[in-house]
Amino acid sequence: MFALKASSRAAFALAFALTVLGGVAAEAAEGALADLVNRRVLRVCADPANVPFSSDDPDKPGFENKIANIVADELGGIPVEYTWFPQATGFVRRTLFAKACDIVIGYAQGDEMVLNTNHYYRSAYALVYKKGGELEGVTELSDDRLRDKRIGVVAGTPPATILNRVGLMVNAKPYQLFVDRRYFSPTENMLKDLRSGDIDVGILWGPNAGYFSNQNGQDDMTVVPLLKEGRNPPMAFRITMGVRQSDTQWKRELNEIIKKRQGDIDQVLLDFKIPIIDERDQQITSARSSQ
Repeated sequence: MFALKASSRAAFALAFALTVLGGVAAEAAEGALADLVNRRVLRVCADPANVPFSSDDPDKPGFENKIANIVADELGGIPVEYTWFPQATGFVRRTLFAKACDIVIGYAQGDEMVLNTNHYYRSAYALVYKKGGELEGVTELSDDRLRDKRIGVVAGTPPATILNRVGLMVNAKPYQLFVDRRYFSPTENMLKDLRSGDIDVGILWGPNAGYFSNQNGQDDMTVVPLLKEGRNPPMAFRITMGVRQSDTQWKRELNEIIKKRQGDIDQVLLDFKIPIIDERDQQITSARSSQ
């Protein structure tokens, strides 16, 4: 055995204590940080004009508003309080990170900016075209019937990469990705162009495709999730609820709620015509049983 000087012994003891007790300290800190979540009201960070996801119009709520109500009900019927901010650059920083609210109801799994809950639905980018036309039956972007067609696509999204790869970008009409949806809706513009014949087919994120293709009693569009394009880049994404990285206990509570109320959440999504995809890439057409 070798001898340690008094100062070295003190340093070693401190290091040992930090190593052994670090887990306890971290657990205590986690508990303190988790207490920052307001348990008397469900404080939701949301875009005020992002239908079908969220809306500040009580007469036209989005499906995330309805899912927030399910969460609040499961927490004992507490009220829901919103912090509204356009879902663009600065959204998370100005809302969740500023502690103005405690949850983002819809957040893609894998984004390290927030702590993700378990996913509560999975959807995919989808083709949209007129029912009964020459494109009926098209399920992938490599279909020869798309070769001379005018294709609408949101710039910067994964399908744009596929279009470029299969040589269809030359006929593509781009629509903006990052906009303030209080004033401008690329999705609604694309559906308008599709119905007028300005484009032949559109490619949209599944929830937008399903919802906007069925507005005002219109049932004139076929919506086909893109499930045959491979995973580079992926077309399907799991959607979670996002919380602050420190709020691990809050995440666990939300996971239990998702597990318990999955059937109710599914029904909300189906009511909004959202194409839900299971892990085997099969489309879900009826609410799953809650656990």
